[in-house]
Amino acid sequence: MKKKVVILGGGPNRIGQGIEFDYCCCHAAYALKEEGVESIMVNCNPETVSTDYDTSDKLYFEPLTLEDIMNILEKEKPIGVIVQFGGQTPLNLAVPLLKAGVKLLGTSADSIDIAEDRKRFQQMLHKLGLLQPVNGTAFTFEQAKEVANKIGYPVLIRPSYVLGGRAMEIAYDEQVLEKFIKEASEVSGEHPILVDKFLEDAIEVDVDLVGDGKDFIIGGIMEHIEQAGVHSGDAAMSLPTYTLSVEILKQIRQATIYMAKELHIIGLMNVQYAVKDGKVYILEVNPRASRTVPFVSKVIGVPLVNLATKVMLGKKLKDLGFTKEIIPRHVAIKESVFPFNRFPGVDIILGPEMKSTGEVMGIDVDFGQAYIKSQLAAGQKLPKKGNVFISVNDRDKRNIILIAKKLKDLGFKIYASGGTAAVLARSKITAKVLPKISEGKPNVLDLMKEGKIQLVINTPSGRIPRIDEVKIRSQVVLHGIPYSTTIFGAQATVNGIEVLLKKKLKVKSLQEYYKIKGKKVK
Repeated sequence: MKKKVVILGGGPNRIGQGIEFDYCCCHAAYALKEEGVESIMVNCNPETVSTDYDTSDKLYFEPLTLEDIMNILEKEKPIGVIVQFGGQTPLNLAVPLLKAGVKLLGTSADSIDIAEDRKRFQQMLHKLGLLQPVNGTAFTFEQAKEVANKIGYPVLIRPSYVLGGRAMEIAYDEQVLEKFIKEASEVSGEHPILVDKFLEDAIEVDVDLVGDGKDFIIGGIMEHIEQAGVHSGDAAMSLPTYTLSVEILKQIRQATIYMAKELHIIGLMNVQYAVKDGKVYILEVNPRASRTVPFVSKVIGVPLVNLATKVMLGKKLKDLGFTKEIIPRHVAIKESVFPFNRFPGVDIILGPEMKSTGEVMGIDVDFGQAYIKSQLAAGQKLPKKGNVFISVNDRDKRNIILIAKKLKDLGFKIYASGGTAAVLARSKITAKVLPKISEGKPNVLDLMKEGKIQLVINTPSGRIPRIDEVKIRSQVVLHGIPYSTTIFGAQATVNGIEVLLKKKLKVKSLQEYYKIKGKKVK
């Protein structure tokens, strides 16, 4: 009789839950077939490949609740259950399943709990001598206020055990804290709300790793293009990294391996870091497949989910031929795709709560060309000429000067809000001032309607945005105008436009890129 393994999927598709988990579940089913094991999928999503009749040997189209899963396990009697490939939904079931006597394949439920439980996680980092942003926990606004005053604003508020950064917000003062704490406590339920010191202008980094309990190999280190504070499911990322020093990368590699060993990872692990002032802070560790696993697998040409599934069945990475991190010589950019055109009036600003519904990849031999391809694939048709509207918050005014200068040098005419135009004028960059929407015409909305604005750079003035800003960003989507809401995104966009003007984009297959041998880390 054939051995059976149950794979728990990600459940219904919704904004904030990536389709990438479906990729992972499918590849797990294919790997089980390769090993001669019967694959049983439990998922309830009509939109996905994992629920196609020919993906797994058996499909249970059922809700991902403990009761439903236990009924299936009673009938099927598998050798084990995989909870790593469906995102947070099945991961939250790890401890209840273990208590019910179910064998979990891969990383233990206790290790999963260490990564999810704030106090246990803190103890682990302290033991390993690793840094994390100053933080605390709270159940009420009063407690959260106490923590925020102690660690200092801005703070990041987030519920425990959620996916897609749901109800996660950055509070710059007590008024904003009170507004968002109510929503977070509703989502968090019996679990505490996490209050972290928010590291402004930090560089965020994602790392994916596969381990067999003994050997731990990094799949990829990705640098976010937007600064910390944008959810990793929404941020654009570059693999390999493009600004981090050799020393910082060394620290990231060491910390990742230390934590993988401590958690005794069998399967996949994702770590999110923030780099600020030469220090590496650990934001969170997920002992499961992350949204970036399909992207990393395609970039390095190694099927990470296939390997992770096989190590869960007892195989070793050495025997499977994956023994060293591969750093590609080409550049790949992951860009997110958003559903804003389906939701008229919704603010397009990116933050800690995930809003994307899919991802694309741009790949080339240099950063600029790879970035341009990712933007084109995501539906951002960047202009080669025309007019740009720029309006940025006070914190970004210094950084916008070089971006505006480059746009001017590339032949673009600049329109700006009063405050931004004044800063540009001091650096001898001419910009035509447009009145505020309530103050007169023609304002930026009129110019957009007339097709006279080809690019918008608008960074928000705070987490509770001004009415004018929301109107501008809503119009951008309505008229299909390329836009950037972060200073780092604006920088990459302008670099991309420069590439478009100077070079012709070429197409190559993934296989051709794999022939350019990647560097191996010693």
